[in-house]
Amino acid sequence: MRVMVNGTFDILHRGHIEMLNYAKKQGQYLLVAIDTDLRVAELKGSSRPINNQEDRKFHLENLMSVNEVQFFDSKEQLIDIMKSFKPDVYVKGSDWQGKSIEATNYCNQVIFYNRVNNYSTTNTIRRINFLSK
Repeated sequence: MRVMVNGTFDILHRGHIEMLNYAKKQGQYLLVAIDTDLRVAELKGSSRPINNQEDRKFHLENLMSVNEVQFFDSKEQLIDIMKSFKPDVYVKGSDWQGKSIEATNYCNQVIFYNRVNNYSTTNTIRRINFLSK
């Protein structure tokens, strides 16, 4: 079974790792599609990403659960990756539940993964900014 996830993965944290480990358990091959630096800045503001796309890709490729990492710069490019990869399972964070997800059109099953505690890159950045004051 082929599994896919996508996201920014800017500052890798426990929530990311646990979701990726969970996703890998859904099949044999895990593809992670990550937003390019340009797309992250458009979505999250000019101060992001913290880690550039090559570093984010390197971090992900060096996790045991991840088999492949690809960049995407637009919704259309993400759809092209899905069409080409043909995932059996798509894992998405539960914060997306009830929202429109393109993956429902290109894979057999979408699984929502519940966040681990309150881990998020935004919260990590807030803590770093608070501690640096």
